[in-house]
Amino acid sequence: MNLRDVYHNKWVRAGFWSILYLLWVIWLGNYWWLLGLAVIFDLFVTHKVKWAFWKKEYKEGEKHNVWLDWLDAIIFAVIVVTFINMFFFQAFKIPSSSMESTLYTGDHLFVSKMTYGPKVPQTPLTIPFTHNVIFGKESYSTLIQNDYRRLKGFREVRRGDIVVFNFPNGDTVLTRYPAEDYYNWVRNAGREFTIKNAGPLKVRPVDKKDHYVKRCVAVAGDTLEVREGRVFVNGKMEESYPGLQYACTVVTNGQRINPMILSKAGLDPETLYFDESLPGYRSLCLTTSAYEEIRNCPAVVSAEIEMDVYPPDYPDSYLSIFPFEEDYRWTRDFFGPLWIPKKGVTVELTPENIPLYRRIISTYEGHQLREEQDGRIFIDGQQTSSYTFAQDYYFMMGDNRHNSLDSRYWGFVPEDHIVGRPALVWLSTVDHKRFPNNIRWRRFFKFV
Repeated sequence: MNLRDVYHNKWVRAGFWSILYLLWVIWLGNYWWLLGLAVIFDLFVTHKVKWAFWKKEYKEGEKHNVWLDWLDAIIFAVIVVTFINMFFFQAFKIPSSSMESTLYTGDHLFVSKMTYGPKVPQTPLTIPFTHNVIFGKESYSTLIQNDYRRLKGFREVRRGDIVVFNFPNGDTVLTRYPAEDYYNWVRNAGREFTIKNAGPLKVRPVDKKDHYVKRCVAVAGDTLEVREGRVFVNGKMEESYPGLQYACTVVTNGQRINPMILSKAGLDPETLYFDESLPGYRSLCLTTSAYEEIRNCPAVVSAEIEMDVYPPDYPDSYLSIFPFEEDYRWTRDFFGPLWIPKKGVTVELTPENIPLYRRIISTYEGHQLREEQDGRIFIDGQQTSSYTFAQDYYFMMGDNRHNSLDSRYWGFVPEDHIVGRPALVWLSTVDHKRFPNNIRWRRFFKFV
């Protein structure tokens, strides 16, 4: 008897799948799902219930119905892929250039949920293969809402990890401009103007906020500071990642830089604007190696990294830089020092530091916060001078440091917003080119 014959024994198959299912239930931590063992036993042994009710069982010699066979295959695929997306891997497309030249706009990724542990779905009633929108409408129902719970993963989030997470400010969405930050609109234009010109508003639960991808530069308990664009954590400068880049102003002798040199530096000559009044190029995003390549070009007179000192240059202002208070005098390149909140740690609350923790207390951890003009602070109706954090927080930044809306613009990322870690680029495309020139062949099946 070979292994194939052994597996086709109904008791062996029932035992094999029961063990796998039991391990999954233990991982899930909800033992009501043990009732599913009865289903497995019936599927392989007793056959009392027709669980695949949509599937037609053909008599010997009966002609197959192609449409019913396709329906069976589609339903099976939906169930399997949904299960995989929920607990193991999920497909994700890079929507912006904030991580170039590490991850490119148009990269299609598989995101591992196993690395940090998958979240048990908080909004389980969702149309398969969608995240939050289908045909311009919400693709989910909030009829059932579960509390946040994360299953055991391989490890915690580390400094330097590239992380996919739910956009913290994505709980309120502008219908006309869904990709923009509602809270930034309100700070700069007022709520009434924002709703009138960009609304109506949509409210989303945590797990249905849009997905972002950035690099974690500081974890809970760290102290972060940005000096001249470089990140320092606990007094030490961060690792210089190969894809790290900054905006540079490049002045030439009046000539355009050879397109081959631009391409070698990782730039797309077709998308670059040559400013004859400079003459040269404004805000070229360059890695360290690309900066040296461009700076040594014969046509280049100077190449300077654009550092933003206080007050922030347009379009930034203190209203767009976290924590949105003029007294902090922070910019994208001179930021902090800032302590990253850690679960279980208690901090003293003062009128000076409450802007740092206001959204954590009131939104991410669900308390009623009231601040009086005399400096008194009330949480859930009780006057207090301290607060203990209920979860860990992280500080995320894009590798394209001067073209990234990240934690410098909206603050901390809560632990319950973490989705997973990019594992593999399986396809990469360029939007403004036609097939096959729009495919970045060298990025096929590239591990992140």
